[in-house]
Amino acid sequence: MNNQITVIAFDADDTLWVNEPYFRETEQQFAALLEDFMPHNSIVAALYETEINNLPLYGYGIKGFILSMIETVLRVTDGKINPAVISRTIQLGQEMLNKPVEILDGVEEVLRALKPNYKLVVATKGDLLDQQRKLSKSGLDHYFHHIEIMSDKQETDYQKLLKHLDCQPEEFLMIGNSLKSDVLPVLAIGGNAVHVPYHTTWVHEHVDHTVEHTNFYEVRSLLEVLIKLNR
Repeated sequence: MNNQITVIAFDADDTLWVNEPYFRETEQQFAALLEDFMPHNSIVAALYETEINNLPLYGYGIKGFILSMIETVLRVTDGKINPAVISRTIQLGQEMLNKPVEILDGVEEVLRALKPNYKLVVATKGDLLDQQRKLSKSGLDHYFHHIEIMSDKQETDYQKLLKHLDCQPEEFLMIGNSLKSDVLPVLAIGGNAVHVPYHTTWVHEHVDHTVEHTNFYEVRSLLEVLIKLNR
C-alpha cells in the first residue's frame, strides 16, 4: 500500500458499527403494518421509491427514513388509515434511534494500532445528531482527530474534507463498506481506498461492476487493513 498515507478516514455505519440491519428489520415491521393494503414486497418497493425521491430534501439518516415511512403510509392507503398506524410508524423510527451501538469485530484493535502513526478521521453520511450520538455511545471518539458528518459523499465532498485536513489525495486513505460512497469518489480524486464488505448493504449503495485501480484494496475484515499497511 502507498507509504505516503498520513490520514486514514473511516466510514461509520456498517464499518465501525452495525447500522443497515436495523433499517431492514424496521422495514419488515413497517411493511407488516400495511399488508391489508398492498403485498409485502410492494410496500418495501414503495418505501424505497419514497426514500430515493426524498434524498434531496432530507438527506441520509433515520429521521428522513421516518418521514419517508409516514409519507408511504399516506400514499399506499390514499390517506385512509387509522392514526394508530401513523403512531406506530413513528414509534418504529424512535426505536431505531434508541438502538444500542454494536461495534463490529476488530474495530477497536485496528484503531488502537493505527492511532500512534496516522491521523484518524470519521467521514460518514447521515443525520448530525444521530451520528454524534452513536459515536459518543460507541466510546470510540477519543481515537479520532476529526469527525466529518457529510450530507453526501461525492468527489467534491471529499475534496472539501481534504482541504480542511490540509491533506493531499495521495496521503489520504478511506476505509468503508460502500463502493459507491467510500471507494469510487476517493479514487476519482487521486486518493486511496479500502473496501470492507458488509453482509447487508442498502440497495442504493450497490455497484454492479468490479473496481480495478492501483490505489484500491479489498479486504475480508477490518483487521486485514493492518496487514496491508505494513507491507
